[in-house]
Amino acid sequence: MSFTGLAVVVTGAGSGIGRATAQAFAAAGADVLAVGRRLAALTETAAEQPSIVPFTADLRDEGAAPAIVAAALDRWGRLDVLVNNAGVFAAMPLAEATAARIDELVATNVTAPSLLAKAALAPLREHGGAIINVSSTFGHRPIAGAGHYAATKAAIEQLTRSWALELAPDGVRVNAVAPGPTESGALAAAGLPEAVIEQVKAEETARIPLGRRGQPGEVADWIVRLADPAAWVTGQVLAVDGGLGLN
Repeated sequence: MSFTGLAVVVTGAGSGIGRATAQAFAAAGADVLAVGRRLAALTETAAEQPSIVPFTADLRDEGAAPAIVAAALDRWGRLDVLVNNAGVFAAMPLAEATAARIDELVATNVTAPSLLAKAALAPLREHGGAIINVSSTFGHRPIAGAGHYAATKAAIEQLTRSWALELAPDGVRVNAVAPGPTESGALAAAGLPEAVIEQVKAEETARIPLGRRGQPGEVADWIVRLADPAAWVTGQVLAVDGGLGLN
């Protein structure tokens, strides 16, 4: 696959799957706008990768979505692929749910990618581009103690299918990947103590048929494949989970 001459926006590009995805597109020849909240982390993503341009933004801010799209268009004159990777995880049993925490999950995991996809529609339609959303195993499997997080990912999967049907006449393809447990900073970012994180990782590994957690690059490879302009695929949610969804 070659993405030479194509422009890609990747959100949540400061670490984990987002960083690996930005670097994978750059390796395939694309120009990449790496979006995130922390400039230092984005700078690390772009290290020794002249085709990766850091862009700091909080996707929940009003005006962030059009500013991101404008930055790509101002620099490259086009936008061919949008990767909605940014998201947050929250362990929140029903007994501990609050309106503020639910709102934060929905704002980051559902509203922000929706508004960014809307802002990117015109340039994506112009060149027959692609949107790749990042869901989770728990977008289609229940999880005790984090149901609201799972609900936001289920929403992303349904949006993926609905947008694919809606945008197919415009030549815009919409797909998603649903990673299983992957080595990233998501658990730490959720505020879990180190001992709890290690326990969660051990329990997850024990349930994965292939016997290990995933690496960010393994998920990034499938994101790039789904974004390939030659791919005759739309409206699909691809599980990249080591077989976890089979249990």
